Amino acid sequence: MLNQFSRTELLFGKEAMERLEQSRVAIFGVGGVGGYVAEALVRSGIGAIDLIDDDKVCLTNLNRQIIATRKTVGQYKADVMRERILEINPDCKVKVYKCFYLPENKDEFDFTKYSYVVDAVDTVTAKIQLVMQSQECGTPIISSMGAGNKLNPAEFEVSDIYKTSVCPLAKVMRRELKKRGVKKLKVVYSKEKPIRPIEDMAISCRTNCICPPGAQHKCTERRDIPGSTAFVPSVVGLIIASEVIKDLTANTGRRTDQQ
Repeated sequence: MLNQFSRTELLFGKEAMERLEQSRVAIFGVGGVGGYVAEALVRSGIGAIDLIDDDKVCLTNLNRQIIATRKTVGQYKADVMRERILEINPDCKVKVYKCFYLPENKDEFDFTKYSYVVDAVDTVTAKIQLVMQSQECGTPIISSMGAGNKLNPAEFEVSDIYKTSVCPLAKVMRRELKKRGVKKLKVVYSKEKPIRPIEDMAISCRTNCICPPGAQHKCTERRDIPGSTAFVPSVVGLIIASEVIKDLTANTGRRTDQQ
């Protein structure tokens, strides 16, 4: 029967689409990368999506985040993404957690219920805990490495964390995961050397933070304010989404034939 996912089914097949509809994906971080992950997953037919983010849309998010518009500034990102998902597919089951994932609140999340976990957060402590909890529960996870201060989206690739190079965040993750005995981790990263942002306080959030009232994490609290573009985090998010879909449909006949 013709439906909103018919064009996708022409490539994947019915069995794969049924698998996607039965899948539940958790997206930690609904910003420049995570927002595009969610966008692609709901348009691909994922049946349930958990959104975890405590941040609100800021004016400076309009240059790169799919949920950021003048209308949504000041609203919780997870709430805005939920509304967008339901406008695309009203049947998608969306659960929102307006919090920042850390070791202290990890028990609020049952990773055994997830078909896949997407790490789109930008703090090392949270990323490490996501990896550890996912592997303890046997849940597949994919992590985004550094997307800020990059200009070439064509440089991003899928790799194992221990095969990465150049990326400063990947270097830290390699070291910390090795300490913890983690043998492998699928990541999306770039070998492009990060560009040092222009040091102009007139256009920096460092001294001119305009985060909406009630925002949990102010720019003035951050060690560094990265530059970003419309075309880098979006590509990273779409690459991550494609890997999630590929892995979830890996054993479904026609989709497997296309690998």
